[in-house]
Amino acid sequence: MGTVTRTVAFTDLANYTAKVSRSNREELHRILQEHEELVSPIVARHGGRVVKNLGDSFMVLFDAATDALRAALQIQEMVTGSGGISIRLAMTTGDVEEIEGDAFGESVNLAARILAKTPAAEVWFGPGTRVCMNAAEIPWEGVGRFRLRGIPGEKEIFRAIPRHACWLPDPVAQAAKQGSLVRLRRGARPPLLPPEPVVLLEGFTPGSPALMDAVDSLPVLNPASLWLATYNIASEDRNAWQDAGRGIVVGTPEALDDAIEEALKVVTRTSGSDTIVLDVGLQADVELVMCGLALPAVPLHEVVSSYFYDLLPNGHWVNRSDQSLLRVEVTPQATKLHALSPGITLNGRSIPSGDAVPLSDGDQVQTSNGGLRFETSDHGYAGLMIADTEMRLGVVTGTTAELGREPRHPGLPFPDRRGQDNIRWCPGQRAARARANGFTLDRALAGRRQAAVQVSEGAIHLKPLHPRCATYMQRSGARQLELADRVLDMSIGDRIVAGTTVVGLRAPDP
Repeated sequence: MGTVTRTVAFTDLANYTAKVSRSNREELHRILQEHEELVSPIVARHGGRVVKNLGDSFMVLFDAATDALRAALQIQEMVTGSGGISIRLAMTTGDVEEIEGDAFGESVNLAARILAKTPAAEVWFGPGTRVCMNAAEIPWEGVGRFRLRGIPGEKEIFRAIPRHACWLPDPVAQAAKQGSLVRLRRGARPPLLPPEPVVLLEGFTPGSPALMDAVDSLPVLNPASLWLATYNIASEDRNAWQDAGRGIVVGTPEALDDAIEEALKVVTRTSGSDTIVLDVGLQADVELVMCGLALPAVPLHEVVSSYFYDLLPNGHWVNRSDQSLLRVEVTPQATKLHALSPGITLNGRSIPSGDAVPLSDGDQVQTSNGGLRFETSDHGYAGLMIADTEMRLGVVTGTTAELGREPRHPGLPFPDRRGQDNIRWCPGQRAARARANGFTLDRALAGRRQAAVQVSEGAIHLKPLHPRCATYMQRSGARQLELADRVLDMSIGDRIVAGTTVVGLRAPDP
């Protein structure tokens, strides 16, 4: 039997398992009946067919991707107005095999996996639906790249936006909280701009002369600070706007107002310093700050042909995560930045989610978590991704602090990221043995006790501790690395590079 192209959609009652534990049989029956009475008529009106009822979930087939998304948006709008149950919906478009009223195939599996990632009250869809839908009819935005259980590789996932919802990109939300968001409405004169503004253009037709005139009326700004608020936008206008390095906020004017008002309600907790001082009651004289990810060049030891690391919103680098902001990939040809979420900029230019661009020395990357700088390097390193973190250690005069995966107390531990999902292997027995023995870059290139920083009166020394894993020093303002094959003098502003970790020497913040 042949296959046909369909849009496969799943609906699911959010928090159904929790409801089961708190409800009697009559209440559960009412919840399921309410789900069916809400979903089935809307599906039918948009040309869909319920394939099967899985209790708290429906599997539905549509002939057209756009009709499937319109049905999903209407369901979410009806649910929001009802004040009752909460539903998530997920879909993708591709070939399915229909047998005796049921449907099978990779598209069915993919839609089910997307559903498992979809938050309550949202509509997520896969790349097949994105290609087949009429983008001018459906308000949508990217939500990132995901590794889905049982699905090869990673998939770019998108979100359809109901009329009542608007998800503010992090740069816009942060600007609203900090008082640097400027809302420029059509017909209004450009106001005085605060330092480092984020300008939100509202009420303009995408691609219109009025929009271009408004942009031209502004002073010279980083393109990434310009955001267009719109609900429906054609692909041509979307691409032209984003190709210029600008951002888009998808939502109706009413939903946008609500989202900004909600962002202003968020109270951020001011925390104290995370510095650990080694001797209680004493002020640290030097701070060791975890300040970057070191990227070894490849091929590496005939074992690793290429690899990547993902950056989380909290600033930590991991082997792989569905919650990543961006990915840095090192290949023999280039070091590449992959944008995995909206709001990533490179040298002020917005990088659409899913795109990859090569990195060059001095490139500045901006994320919702802050900025990073890429620096090329030597001694077997493709480069360094530099950004201070809250992982730091205060050291007082007369004290020695160790660095490494398992340093002696007092010490600053290096990340020891387990797992090999981020590695592509070289061919051959050497790589096969390394893979079988649990090889990771973190464990292979840095020891448990890697190096020590000795702080004495008027001097700071770097002492290598590991006989095989190299430690390097980078002078302040320099790009070259100096091998620490002996005790080296250091100064505030210098860096230590070992394995995949960069540690900076800082003067303590008073």
